[in-house]
Amino acid sequence: MKIITVIGARPQFIKAAPVSRVLREHVQELIIHTGQHYDANMSDIFFEELNIPKPDYQLAIGSGSHGKQTGEMLAGIEEIFLKEDPDYVLVYGDTNSTLAGSLAASKLHIPIIHIEAGLRSFNKKMPEEVNRILTDHISEFLFCPTDTAVENLKNENITKNVFNIGDVMYDAVLYNQGLAKEKSQILNTHDLLDKDYHLITIHRAENTDDPDRIKNILEALNEIDTLKLWPIHPRTKNVLSNMGYDLDKVHNLKVIEPVGYLDMLTLESKAKKIITDSGGVQKEAYFMRVPCVTVREQTEWVETLQFDANILTGTDKAKILEAVEKEGTPEYLNVFGDGHAAEKILNIINK
Repeated sequence: MKIITVIGARPQFIKAAPVSRVLREHVQELIIHTGQHYDANMSDIFFEELNIPKPDYQLAIGSGSHGKQTGEMLAGIEEIFLKEDPDYVLVYGDTNSTLAGSLAASKLHIPIIHIEAGLRSFNKKMPEEVNRILTDHISEFLFCPTDTAVENLKNENITKNVFNIGDVMYDAVLYNQGLAKEKSQILNTHDLLDKDYHLITIHRAENTDDPDRIKNILEALNEIDTLKLWPIHPRTKNVLSNMGYDLDKVHNLKVIEPVGYLDMLTLESKAKKIITDSGGVQKEAYFMRVPCVTVREQTEWVETLQFDANILTGTDKAKILEAVEKEGTPEYLNVFGDGHAAEKILNIINK
């Protein structure tokens, strides 16, 4: 059996690590890296740390408008599919790489395996929402991380070959937490103390490309006395620079370059709170039982909202500050599986 996996962005590298590790013991897997995340700190370091096999194909698409980026990926991926003639194409999540891989496979009648199927924010202004809906509707096997995701698919009349196998990101966190404790020196590098800082990650276009929204976020950060650490996404850095924002003027904010996965796990686990607009970071915060504040209007990960483990604030300054200052210890439920999602995926494919 030959499976081609299409990945291109940081969260997909993390998801691919446990799945590729299991797949390669039993089937032939080839990896296409589209180059959607092409910065070395956003890409290369993840392959090295997570011990993901080097991609068999590098498209090096890079940045661009959604249409241009997806179109160039589609052309490059289709050429590889025609050459390799895989039995299945495997995609993750909701990026442009996901959509391009799925469309190319669908046109060539190659069955699609979608890992992290069934997520919905119910906001079609988000490109990720469109990507995930289209991919779900043309996939042959849909591997869901939660019961909610299964129900979302059922509501869209997708019931065939739908499986709740848990979250592969939970597999990755469980596997790599010990390695992070052993290898990461990020706290020493930046003189950070346990539970003495807030971790910031802001990268979604709905926030960074809207001057009012990003201004509200930065004003809220400015009023938080606790040290704030922001490993900044290259695109976010460029957008803020072009808008004329000087992050040096934000009170007690330390901006650093993007970090590797092991360092990120350490920063997340030791943070007092996490302020983010990332879906993956919301989950990682939940896995590590760190309170999270999400500066979005919706989240696909509704399970994290129970007992205020994750609080949605949008970009309302007052709501952000209220959520950050909220005291108490949230309750965390076991809603993302048992950490063996990758093995379950392989077993189902083999059957």
